[in-house]
Amino acid sequence: MPSSPCSLDAVQRIAAFSDGTQGGNPAGVWIGAALPDAAEMGRIAHAVGYSETAFAAPQDDEEAGWRVRYFSPESEVPFCGHATIALGAALAASHGDGVYKLVLNDAAITVEGRRGNGPDGAGLTSAALQSPPTRSAPAPGAMVEEALALFGYRATDLDPRIPPGLAHGGADHLVLALRSRALLAAMRYELDAGRRFMRTHGLVTVVLVWAETATLLHTRNPFASGGVYEDPATGAGTAALAGYLRDLGWPHGGAIDIVQGEDMGMRSRLHAEFGVEKGGSIRVSGTARFMAHD
Repeated sequence: MPSSPCSLDAVQRIAAFSDGTQGGNPAGVWIGAALPDAAEMGRIAHAVGYSETAFAAPQDDEEAGWRVRYFSPESEVPFCGHATIALGAALAASHGDGVYKLVLNDAAITVEGRRGNGPDGAGLTSAALQSPPTRSAPAPGAMVEEALALFGYRATDLDPRIPPGLAHGGADHLVLALRSRALLAAMRYELDAGRRFMRTHGLVTVVLVWAETATLLHTRNPFASGGVYEDPATGAGTAALAGYLRDLGWPHGGAIDIVQGEDMGMRSRLHAEFGVEKGGSIRVSGTARFMAHD
């Protein structure tokens, strides 16, 4: 049964995929005996105001793990990577280090949390998620033209090594690769127009990417579908991008590093590991730091 309405004081604030003790993407994490109803979760997520809040409750069968749902300020989303990393940190803090089974709306995944193992010192938690299965396909030309117009880019601004693609790693994303870091920094769009575009095409975000090297990439993730202009760290988008690069035969060597959020002043670091099997899950990891309540 759903729990009674809960206080915002019960929501932990955790920045996932931090760059040491700075940056990262703040997420709300609510853990209770039973999930509130959807309207209450939506209300809480809107009040918290972060791009996502994760809600988790233990399954009736302890071996089945935790039931998890994710809400942005405007809508429910099927999967959120940075909120999963934040949840892993919260579960490690309250239940001990380990790997936790998570049951989402459309998939079953795991998250691992390890306290005090961050590479930059005490106060950080290392966390890693194993994404839902991935898939990808070329993006329709009309959708790409719409996206270019939305962001003010031209077709000649795109990197031909990474053609526009539709990528899924628990949620659907459009991938657009740009020729230069300057083009990535120049990203601008109107939030309402972006919301219409993403919702029309069933996209959770657009992944804009510039490849500094084959294994070090810089990304920006407009998240207008959830009412958020841009996310500083996007685990679901990173999983989708990694799956797409694998499917393209990109020379990744089994792992890529992502720098995100620099243009927002919230530098974040994400690490993705994956094999060669198409459709395979992606391991996305990073550190998380606990934040004080506003």
